[in-house]
Amino acid sequence: MSTSTPPATATRATVDPGTIPPHALLRVIETALEEDAPWGDVTSETLIPADATATAVLAAREPGVLAGGVVVEAVMRAVDPAIRTELHVPDGTAFATGQVLATVHGSARAVLRAERVALNLVQRLSGIATLTARHVEAVAGTGARIADTRKTTPGLRALERYAVRCGGGHNHRNSLSDAVLAKDNHLAVLLAGGTAIGDAVADARRRLGHTVHLEVEVDRLDQVEPVVGAGVDTIMLDNFTPEQLVEGVRLVAGRALVEASGGVSLETVGRIARTGVDVVSVGALTHSARALDLGLDVAVTATTDPA
Repeated sequence: MSTSTPPATATRATVDPGTIPPHALLRVIETALEEDAPWGDVTSETLIPADATATAVLAAREPGVLAGGVVVEAVMRAVDPAIRTELHVPDGTAFATGQVLATVHGSARAVLRAERVALNLVQRLSGIATLTARHVEAVAGTGARIADTRKTTPGLRALERYAVRCGGGHNHRNSLSDAVLAKDNHLAVLLAGGTAIGDAVADARRRLGHTVHLEVEVDRLDQVEPVVGAGVDTIMLDNFTPEQLVEGVRLVAGRALVEASGGVSLETVGRIARTGVDVVSVGALTHSARALDLGLDVAVTATTDPA
């Protein structure tokens, strides 16, 4: 099934994705604009009259879920604060092919300079939101959350995680600084040094502050009890079969949140969610989403009469 099909759940209500941290958004936009026009837009400055104004229409060339309308507005404003951007569709809303999502009006040179950066970002983010919404729809009624991972584009994490929320998904820890998550490589180092997994988790629990979340990844059923018994907040069952996930949930018995990870796709996510896990984390939401096909068509609307 195409990931560009708008999910039925999203067409009934707009998702509230919250906001993008302003400093993160500004950093991305400044870097992107400097990359795209380090010494100005030679083409527009040569061919387009300085007094020309233009209107640009952001329109959908395929159906999907919008993420990044606010980014388009911020890019335009960063190039020229006088540009007016009207958002016709809120972020987090499904749309149809041909639907007008936003209209921009202002200096033609400024609109043309901002065009590619704005379009690149809104296409990328809307692709993530659309793919996320398809996963959310696939687990509807199970009680399981769809969550992203740290498999994000370097420098774009804040924006891509906003897009996941636009699609109705949830965010995992934002960075290595936010929570303890002991994965297979951490455990391999501990085991090589002769430390049992349960002892390592119990020691970490004693040393951590009470507000720090502790999660441990396991890849075998016999690891569940030592980890849960040591006091984890979340246990990640990595690459478990659906049958193993059912048994893992039974063994945990409500003592910790259960997260399923690995081997998750649109074809498998529903079955995984029905095993009783609390969270299904999906790296593909950000590392494999394709950019959605949106267009930003610009038309010059007026120039000042030289007389």
